[in-house]
Amino acid sequence: MKRLEIIANRAVEADLFDAFKKRGVVTNYTKIPIAYGMGNSEPKMGDHIWPEENVIIIVYCEEAEASQIRQAVAEVKGFFTQEGIKLFELG
Repeated sequence: MKRLEIIANRAVEADLFDAFKKRGVVTNYTKIPIAYGMGNSEPKMGDHIWPEENVIIIVYCEEAEASQIRQAVAEVKGFFTQEGIKLFELG
């Protein structure tokens, strides 16, 4: 069993779910719709200085699905090279 956490700019959320749907993955997940923080891209604080926000998607799955999710995230990252999109994996 794997635990995947995807933290991404909310601007690419629909694109991520489109990529998941295309592969038939991420049918069961937990979504934290608004998350603030700072990583390797611009801060996402939801305020007047740093107005953008992140979304967190948490998925528990087997390796076969995890592989498809990694591919989907890589596809979206390749298209949106300037947006913050990170995938963390445990297990």
